[in-house]
Amino acid sequence: MSDPLARLDLTEPEIDHVVARFYARVRDHAMLGPVFGVHVTDWPAHEARVAAFWKGAILRRPGYDGSPMMVHRRAGNVRPGMFSTWLDLFDTVLAEELPQPKAAAWSALAHKIGTSLRQGVVERDMLPGGIPKLR
Repeated sequence: MSDPLARLDLTEPEIDHVVARFYARVRDHAMLGPVFGVHVTDWPAHEARVAAFWKGAILRRPGYDGSPMMVHRRAGNVRPGMFSTWLDLFDTVLAEELPQPKAAAWSALAHKIGTSLRQGVVERDMLPGGIPKLR
């Protein structure tokens, strides 16, 4: 069986570049900018941490320690629809900054992770049909 990450022929500088370009766009985004702005006070440190996450996921590099699921749960301001907006913006940046095969491969991984995060952060508090649990 082939390694699904083998098609992600990315370098550390490419990952750093995409992450920086993405967060430059996030800061100016009408919905996402304020959500991140509440939590991120040091953008270079945030970008380095996110780049370390992607280097671990894509290149299997050590350096990221933490739980993206718990960070997003604790944020308290992540709402349904934000993950699809985040992914759309990420896909736009990938398409602008990388050759198509690399962009498509990274996008597929981002969508898989995004689906998992969405389920664990916002959908865990919903009943079938998108009805909120009122505990």
